[in-house]
Parts: sequence; structure tokens; C-alpha cells
Amino acid sequence: MATTILLPSAPPLVVGPKLDKATRPTNQLPQYLADEARDTRKVAFDPNKHLNIVHPNTIYTMTEIGLEGAGISDTAASEPFSLFTPEAVQQMRAEIFSEPVLTNFQYTSDFASNMIRGYGPALAPFIFDAWKSPEVLEAISKIAGIELVTAMDMDVGHINVSINDMSIEVSRGKAGPEDDVSAFAWHRDSYPFVCVTMLSECVGMVGGETAMRLGSGGTMNVRGPAIGTAVVMQGRYIEHQALKSFGVPERISMVTAFRPKSPLIRDETVLTGMRAISNISDLYSQYTEYRLEVIGDRLRALSKKVRERERSKRPFDTAGVKNFLREQKQYIETMLVEMVELED
Repeated sequence: MATTILLPSAPPLVVGPKLDKATRPTNQLPQYLADEARDTRKVAFDPNKHLNIVHPNTIYTMTEIGLEGAGISDTAASEPFSLFTPEAVQQMRAEIFSEPVLTNFQYTSDFASNMIRGYGPALAPFIFDAWKSPEVLEAISKIAGIELVTAMDMDVGHINVSINDMSIEVSRGKAGPEDDVSAFAWHRDSYPFVCVTMLSECVGMVGGETAMRLGSGGTMNVRGPAIGTAVVMQGRYIEHQALKSFGVPERISMVTAFRPKSPLIRDETVLTGMRAISNISDLYSQYTEYRLEVIGDRLRALSKKVRERERSKRPFDTAGVKNFLREQKQYIETMLVEMVELED
């Protein structure tokens, strides 16, 4: 009877950056990025003008890659598919490389040398309107095989930047034979699903694929996207890495994180990958807000079931309710683990 949220005993481990707190990059981005942003005339997001959604031809399943039963959906990853028009990409780049964003929201870590994130809807209204639009959410959810919403504003439009020799560095703790071809260490994401969108022209690019670890221990590659195209991946449950790209002057990608819309689907989001590259106050506030909303929705769902059961004169489901409460206790205890108190 009671509302049940299935919780596996041991969700996949997420390994985050080695840094303890947010760090600004020491290398400066090229001036042309800021110049282009300043010269772009800003417009409001219009789905009729700025979306070019074409469903991917291929969607790999968890079953196909040997991970059947893992995750919250059977979708593993999509092939690149058309999502945004060139005009939309131009508007996004203009917001990302604006002076206020570059001044306050650049980060670095041992996982990625140049990132821009956490700037919020006030400084990037086009980006947020695009990712939260019904059309984009419907498209991403259709590919994922489950209804999704953006996870937190903190991880709407996370940017990874690689300019010429300013390449993303592999974590030094994971050096090995793959270093010559990898642009990002093997890892799992902090969120259930991500959508990775390319904001750079990729004509002439060699490499840039995403490698996924199969259940058998082998690997498979998903080809790299072109400008305005995107890839959806259930990155929380699939170990993966980005492979280096060559032959292009820049590689700028945008990563937006998603979680299930239904509060009754298990939520194993962690903060491991974000603490060292985020404003902690903003991160913990947004994390707490959405988790409390999930708990509230779950409690209301249980209350409705208890009330309906009483009205129909059925006996109280003691075991079911106690199991539900244990699940919520575990959910709250994970919050206590994730909100690490960091020194200033």
C-alpha cells in the first residue's frame, strides 16, 4: 500500500576533484570570446527560432551495454542529435562569455582546467529559458525514457572550455596508457542524466568521442557531436570519459544535468563532483531546497494513500508505512553526508 521508492543498497561511487574548495583558473581565455559576446545583440529565447530538434537515430540501452537493471531507465546514451540552431548557440556563447560571468564564475580542477558554471538565470536568461522550455524537456525526456526536469540551477549550462593547448587535463591520480587519448578521467556523474551540447564548430575535428565502460569490462565509443547537437547520457550509472579532440582551435561544450520529475523515483544525486567547483552556499541551498520538495511530495503521496485506505475501511499497512519512513530516513541521512562542512 505505502508509497515505495526503490533504493539499492550500494549506488555507484562517484569520484570528484581532489581540491577541497573552489579555485579560479590561472590561464586566461582568449580575448576574442569576450569580444564576440560583447558584439552579439541579445534576444529573448524563442522556441520557433532557436530550436531544431531531431530525434536521434540511435539510442543505446543499458541492456545493450551490459548494465541491465542499473539506473532509473534503460536508456544508456544517445547518438548526437540536432537540438539548437546556430543562432541559439551564438546567444548562449554571448551569455557565457559576458564580462560579469567571466569575472565571477570561472573554475578549475584536476578534472578540467577551464569551467564556467553557477551563473544563474539573472545573467543568462536565454540559456535558462531554453533548457527549461517544455519543448527541450519533452525531447530530453523522450530520449531518456523517463520524464526529467533540470536538476538544479547550479548545473544548468555548465561549460567546459578547451582552447588550443589549454586542454582538459586527466586526473593525475589516474595516469596510464590512455592519457594520450583521453581528455577527461574515467568517472561517473553526480546526477542521473546529463545532456552535453556542442557550442563550437567541429568541422575538421578528429576525436572528441565519449567512451563508455561496458558491463563486460570493455569499452564502446559514442561519436562526438557537431555544433548545436547534443548527446543524452545516464552518466550517474555509466563509467565514461571524454576523448581528446584535435584539428580545431576550440572545443566548448555545455553540460546540463537532469533528475526524475517524479518524486517517487529513486534519487541518488550526490555533490561529490560539485563541491570543489561551486559556490558552496548556493550549492547547498539549491540542493536542500529540491530535496525537501521531494520529501514533501513523497509525504503528501503517502498521506493520500493512508487517507484513501482509511476511507475504504481497509486495515492500516503498518509494515508498508514503516518501510516508507525508513526510506525517507535514508534519504535524509544521505543529505547529511553530502553537505560537508568546509573551512573558509
